[in-house]
Amino acid sequence: MSRERTRQVRNRRTWRGIAGAATAVVLVGGGFAVANASTDGAQQTTAGAQRPVNKKAKGVAGVVSAANAFLNTLTSDQQSETLLDFTQANATAWSNLPCGSSCRVGVEFSTLTTDQIAAAEAVLKEALGTGKDTGYEHVLQTLEADDVLASAQATSTDAPPTDTPTGSASADPSATSTDTAVPTDAPTGTPPSGGTGGGLGGYGSGNYYLAFLGTPSATGTWQLHFGGHHLAVNITYKNGKVAGASPYFTGVEPTSWTASDGTTVAPLKKFRDGMLELTGSLSTAQLAKAKLSESFSDVLLGPDKDGDFPETKEGIKVSELSAKQKKLVLAAMRPWVADADDATAEQLMKTYAKELDETYISYSGGTALDTQGDYVRIDGPGVWIEFVCQDGVVYRDQIHYHTVYRDHTRDYGSEFSFS
Repeated sequence: MSRERTRQVRNRRTWRGIAGAATAVVLVGGGFAVANASTDGAQQTTAGAQRPVNKKAKGVAGVVSAANAFLNTLTSDQQSETLLDFTQANATAWSNLPCGSSCRVGVEFSTLTTDQIAAAEAVLKEALGTGKDTGYEHVLQTLEADDVLASAQATSTDAPPTDTPTGSASADPSATSTDTAVPTDAPTGTPPSGGTGGGLGGYGSGNYYLAFLGTPSATGTWQLHFGGHHLAVNITYKNGKVAGASPYFTGVEPTSWTASDGTTVAPLKKFRDGMLELTGSLSTAQLAKAKLSESFSDVLLGPDKDGDFPETKEGIKVSELSAKQKKLVLAAMRPWVADADDATAEQLMKTYAKELDETYISYSGGTALDTQGDYVRIDGPGVWIEFVCQDGVVYRDQIHYHTVYRDHTRDYGSEFSFS
């Protein structure tokens, strides 16, 4: 991120440095809890007139109602951090890095009370897919992964590492991998003092940000903008409908862990398994045709790569695959698309199904998705999905995953031109 863009983003919000350990947000039992839970009289009163709330509203109206309910819990300062203009600078302010508010806009979760966190959680629940391993549940698991990562880093004797920046393909998959060095294309500016853990801004679920770009409404144009390290949710609403559910970045480190109840949590297992089934169905000849000449250390179209779709599609065309393989292509897409609300996800899947024969499948590295540089791509007239394996940053004896879902015509609700 350039210094100019950092200034543009920061001019639209005010952030306060918060002592990380005292205000960390942690995930407990599938929900959020605030360590310092400031719910007594010390909390400022909410500002202005109360916004209308209809708890029976469904669809986009339900998202608007939940957004209003959340805004009603906020102080005037917090509302100023949350309600921002729907500009290109604000909409594109997301990253895969733990860079806090130096690369994001919105109100920071570590500054919210228990009641405010519950209201924010309700917004996400209304806006995202509700099926198992989709949408809302996936977001909760991603934030939990960041708490696991923060805990692991806190007990590590190594210097605080940073995550790998996204960028273009390289001849060597490890060429842009970083361990303890700060990435050369890291956002400029001083990171916030709040958060849990090290890195540029700290790992942990407290270092996630929620913003509404434009005023939540069933008639206007606005965006739900939520994310932090390894997550960026951008859902654009226009006249009461979802105009775009991308870009959507999701990654995870560690790839799995054992929860306190003994269950195994693996946020990207369904995503990975769909890609494995797809590539595993390809014949030797099909694999040869799908193989890319480039090597990849990260996703190609991550943050700050808006509109940079390759001019020429590569790999094997889905029209050349069998009917069974075509179904596997659609199944592989679904986990990313299903992180939008259920109705939107179904509509997008119908669109991508109609475009299936003009869609391409490609890969680089190996197809096992267990080694640095293993990479799979689905590229259609609309859909764009990437899945890549990187060496671990904190868990250095493991790999971790980066993925991104974009749409050639629907990113940010088609509100901006990146040509």
